[in-house]
Formats: sequence, structure tokens, C-alpha cells
Amino acid sequence: MRLSLLFACLLLALPVLADPVEATTASGDKVLLHPNGRWQYVDANKAEAAKKVADQYPENQLRPEAAQGGWMGLGRTVMPGDKDYNRGSLSGKGR
Repeated sequence: MRLSLLFACLLLALPVLADPVEATTASGDKVLLHPNGRWQYVDANKAEAAKKVADQYPENQLRPEAAQGGWMGLGRTVMPGDKDYNRGSLSGKGR
């Protein structure tokens, strides 16, 4: 709870910062807080382990195979589970 509160407060302050800020979590881990809202561990081993876990989630992939939409890297891609996924045409001609 305290860790998430710490990150929430720091994320609100990040838009005014230009360079990554080094911070310490409640558990004592050193992290870098980036202006765009990302954060990463300073320790390379922990950063690599966290990246392996994060790469398992579809929202962290550029465009998973199951996503719909997008054309040549442009436009919105709709992820599985989104309310607009597989909704079909809204024109009404096929109803």
C-alpha cells in the first residue's frame, strides 16, 4: 500500500521533471522514475527479471497477434478483452 502511494505521488510530480529521478521503494530497492511514467530497477539483475515478467502481458507487447486493427503501424489496435474487440460493423446493414 505504501509503495503504491509513493509511486502515485511521484508519478504526479514527474511531468515537471526532465531527467529520470533515482528513488528508493519501501522495500529498499533503488529505482529510476522516468518523466513518461515508466520506472525501472537500478540493479541490472532485478531489471532483467522484471522485464521477463512484464513481457508476458499482452499490453506490454507492441502489437500481439490477437490484437485487431491498425494498419502498417498506424491507428488503434484493439486488444482481446476490450469492449470493442470483435464487435463487427455498426452500420446496421447486416442486422
